[in-house]
Amino acid sequence: MDDLLRDFLTETAENLDQVDVELVRFEQEPANAKILANVFRLVHTVKGTCGFLGLSRLEALAHAAETLMGEFRAGALATPEAVTMILATIDRIKAILGDLERTGEEPAGDDLDLVTELERAAVEARRPAAPAVDPALGRELRPGEVSLDELERA
Repeated sequence: MDDLLRDFLTETAENLDQVDVELVRFEQEPANAKILANVFRLVHTVKGTCGFLGLSRLEALAHAAETLMGEFRAGALATPEAVTMILATIDRIKAILGDLERTGEEPAGDDLDLVTELERAAVEARRPAAPAVDPALGRELRPGEVSLDELERA
């Protein structure tokens, strides 16, 4: 194993440990742009380095996770399910890195199952939420308007 690959494995393992911690925080604070920016930056770095080193399987996984996080950065709601998918991606990347460290080569595979789920989640995140209909009013709520039920509870 050459020094460049060894350095990549060491640095990426450290970055992914940090991503794990940040994602758990992000799950608790999905509107925290600072946490999201940090996670995005770390995953982007992994993706870029994988591309440079020709590690296409790892690059594809990181790219799919980065795309979904890009939707969050654009204002889409970061659902717990989506964050869980990103965590699963990080776990898969770690497993592939473990194989890479043992064998010196990226294992065969395409991770289409996970990439497809991440892409689907990114597409869904782009869709605007359906307007809420207040049954008491018999119409859609206007931006900033609350339902009569919510008003009564307040």
